[in-house]
Amino acid sequence: MIKKTLKKAMFSKHSMNGWSLGTLLFSLFLLGPFVTLCFTAAGDSEGLWLHLIKTVFPRYVANTLWLMLGVAIVSLLFGISTGWVIARRKFPGVRILEWALLLPATVPAYIIAYTYTDLFEFAGPIQRYLRAVFGWNSAQDYWFPEIRSIGGAIWVMASVLYPYIYIMARTTFRLTPASYLEVAELNNRNSFFSVDLPLARPAIIAGLALVLMEVLSDFGTVEYFAVETLTLGIFNIWLGMNNLVAAAQIAGLAFVFILTLLVIEKSARKRQRFTDASRSGVPLPPKSVKTSKAFLCILICLLPIVLGFIIPVSVLLNFVFQGLSITNVEMLKLATINSLSVSLGASIIVVFLATIMVLVNHYQKHPLINGLTNVSVMGYAFPGAILAIGVVTFAGVTDKTFQLFFEEIFGYSYNGFWIGSVWLLIFAFVVRFQAIGHGALISGVERLSPNIMSASLVLGRSFSKSMALLAPPLLRKSMLAGGILVFVDVMKELPMTLLLRPFNYETLSTYVYQFAKDELLEESALAALTIVLAGLIPVILMNASQRR
Repeated sequence: MIKKTLKKAMFSKHSMNGWSLGTLLFSLFLLGPFVTLCFTAAGDSEGLWLHLIKTVFPRYVANTLWLMLGVAIVSLLFGISTGWVIARRKFPGVRILEWALLLPATVPAYIIAYTYTDLFEFAGPIQRYLRAVFGWNSAQDYWFPEIRSIGGAIWVMASVLYPYIYIMARTTFRLTPASYLEVAELNNRNSFFSVDLPLARPAIIAGLALVLMEVLSDFGTVEYFAVETLTLGIFNIWLGMNNLVAAAQIAGLAFVFILTLLVIEKSARKRQRFTDASRSGVPLPPKSVKTSKAFLCILICLLPIVLGFIIPVSVLLNFVFQGLSITNVEMLKLATINSLSVSLGASIIVVFLATIMVLVNHYQKHPLINGLTNVSVMGYAFPGAILAIGVVTFAGVTDKTFQLFFEEIFGYSYNGFWIGSVWLLIFAFVVRFQAIGHGALISGVERLSPNIMSASLVLGRSFSKSMALLAPPLLRKSMLAGGILVFVDVMKELPMTLLLRPFNYETLSTYVYQFAKDELLEESALAALTIVLAGLIPVILMNASQRR
């Protein structure tokens, strides 16, 4: 009887029902931009593509590769060194530094680019001070590194992206069994190079893949520093040359970079598994250090914190305290409301869809829907500029289809719903960040007992009622975590917002961008600090999770 009830409530493994069909439609809708992007890229660029290959395209590729290489090297240096010091050494202030090393992740790369330019450019305070001290009169009298360059972009981006590697490396170093390190010491081998680094390599490569994805998707930094990358090329060709097909084709080539990174990240997770079943399988406690070694450890940890958080935030706070940060209170207020609205709307929709899709996949296990769902949440791997092309093309196709449907069948006039509306922007954010909510809900569902849903169904509740009653109390932490992460990412997102926002619609990120682009960073300092403050929430959650 119980088995009969379960079978009737849960449905057979390969059957279709209302929840399965709904999940299927959600997945297909999320997949729409990717499909239309492929069709757009297959179109005719009217000869522009050949012209690009002969002129700017090689430069786009070369700059992108150099930027990725440079950011990779600096991020690895910062992330591995700080992760090892925090995991292996005990010194004064280590608990504070362990949390503070995540703070640069709250600063978007484009904001740190604006603040560093204001600090280090020719008219900035540092060069003015040098000229006053040494009596220099012009740039010809001395040499100073140019901040608006590939080197400058590498430096500022690595300063805020290294936490991806740091948190992966720190966790892996802490989980390394003590017996491995003891064997290395007995054989007079360096424990870092012979044990720690090889064991942590898969996790470090996974973190590095995330760093390089962020580098590929960056627009604000490379545009401000005039570094012509593939992402900037998409903007220039789409908006400057008004050729969506050629932009989609460049986006397709940029996606090759993304696929390569995804393959590397996936292979890193599969390779090198180590098991220690002995009594010494516990991690090695950190070694206490004092005096000069403790000072060196503190210095290693403080350097990236100063570069990635303290300096940019200090510059912004200085503008605020000087009273230079607000020129139009109403405009700032409206941008804040817009940012909060789209961020909250996108996070609610993402969590709602993720909850339904994950629960249906987990308990009904339809193979087709499970595969489509996994593919439909890959938007986070796409740079915002690339995904924006697919979103706007899909919206155009959808509006045209609805127009034909309403006018031909019902005789009603339909003027379009997506293009030029805030809903298009929210839809783009949902497609881009669905993976975050999906991942959060999967981790929550996998921690539940496999018998909870079965028990609810045996008690006579339907699958719909069981989801409504069980999901909010049992998955509220995962739903909240996923929603907060999506909220913060939407607050920081710049390229998609610039491309898809309605006319005269400003968010905090575009507000900061508009003023910084006109060399008026001080007037957007309060808005930039608001974005940074919003980023503190997931950092606190992440650190609390790591401690547990």
